[in-house]
Amino acid sequence: MPKRKSGLAEIVGEETYNVWIAMLQRLVPQGRTHRLAPLIAGMLQYATEVATEKYGKKPEAGSVAEKLFAAYDDNAEEKLLPIIKRLFKDAGVESERVSKSGDHYSVAEEAAREFLYWYEYPWDS
Repeated sequence: MPKRKSGLAEIVGEETYNVWIAMLQRLVPQGRTHRLAPLIAGMLQYATEVATEKYGKKPEAGSVAEKLFAAYDDNAEEKLLPIIKRLFKDAGVESERVSKSGDHYSVAEEAAREFLYWYEYPWDS
């Protein structure tokens, strides 16, 4: 059975997606969340731009492109999490972590927030 193609790979292309996977495989295991989250958010911003060029503002219902647009329009983190978690799964790395103090947190959730607030700068307030 052939491996199912990720929705992000359909948008950005297999070559780009494979580079992202290779990056995450190397960076995530020892990477810091505050550095990884903007990187992953940047990947999603890129995918959103490419999706806009490919599909306009009316992508197929239920597609990853539609979910990216909807998450951005609705400021809805939960719409992004399955996309980001799939990226982590494809890379074979974990998005869930535990701090030294025992608190659980998620790189995927932080990446979703970074994506949603990509254009909000503290100095513009």
